[in-house]
Amino acid sequence: MIRTLLVDDDALTMELHRGYLARMSGFEIAGECTSARAAMTAVLDRPGAQAFDLALLDITMPDGSGVDVLRTIRTRAAAIDVIAITGVRDAETVRQMAALGVFQYLVKPFPFAVFSERLSAYREYKQRALATEGEATQTEIDALLGRVRPAVPLPKGLAAETLERVSAVLRGSGPLSATGAANALGMSRVAARRYLEHLADDGVAVREARYGTRGRPETQYRWNLRPPR
Repeated sequence: MIRTLLVDDDALTMELHRGYLARMSGFEIAGECTSARAAMTAVLDRPGAQAFDLALLDITMPDGSGVDVLRTIRTRAAAIDVIAITGVRDAETVRQMAALGVFQYLVKPFPFAVFSERLSAYREYKQRALATEGEATQTEIDALLGRVRPAVPLPKGLAAETLERVSAVLRGSGPLSATGAANALGMSRVAARRYLEHLADDGVAVREARYGTRGRPETQYRWNLRPPR
């Protein structure tokens, strides 16, 4: 099992990632931290057999940044892999995290399909790393270094950038109908509904019936804080 440390100061995000990880085979949540200082302490105080294999690390926290955490644990030669999971898109931050050896950099919000693809890629990388011994062949070296995989293909007609926008407005605005999402995003109701239905099919969103004063109930969608296992 891959011993995983969750680091995020937002309780709802922590709950979401906890639920996502519970749906993945081969991982166990071995610790949770809500601050940069606590994350540094947790990693550095657990050497040997109890050490964490992987940290899902937020960048922005009240007492420091994920960059500070990663720089500190690298200075102390802590053998832990890190996947940054954050809303920070600043290019300089990405460059710093890459220079410090972050395994992947995943921008919030995202559906479970993307989370699953990235964590599955890491699990395969970990398995290859453990299985490779002695002098590695060029093929094995290429496999060990080829860590970043393409994202899960979306259904025809859906764009990753638009899906990210729909996910963001749904998560930030609460329950929305296709009409509400279309108005908020400046897109057609039909297009908004396709993206919302995709999120619902993936378990990221939940469909609900909203009853008005007349006519048939309208379907609304809300962000799923407890994704199914």
